[in-house]
Amino acid sequence: MALSQDLLDILACPKCKGALRLTEREDGLTCEACKLRYPIRDDIPIMLIDEAESIS
Repeated sequence: MALSQDLLDILACPKCKGALRLTEREDGLTCEACKLRYPIRDDIPIMLIDEAESIS
């Protein structure tokens, strides 16, 4: 089950409050401003800054 568009529309980066984008594999949410990727586990976005991975 993928994340609903309604949920994606209201989620924001916990660090900068910027927009998030679903990854191509739909396994995470990326913030282009912070260069962070928040994982999605069992269809639940993990929106903790400590759990985020840096992207380049």
